[in-house]
Amino acid sequence: MSEDRTSQTREERLAEKLRENLRRRKAQSRAFQRESEPLCKNESDS
Repeated sequence: MSEDRTSQTREERLAEKLRENLRRRKAQSRAFQRESEPLCKNESDS
């Protein structure tokens, strides 16, 4: 029983880390898109 509980806890920790990583990567992607949008617009106006 203790093995099941330990592995479940480990799985829950890993799942939480994956969710945090996904949130961070999405935020980075949004920030990168916001920074690059004005450049793209200015280049197309030229």
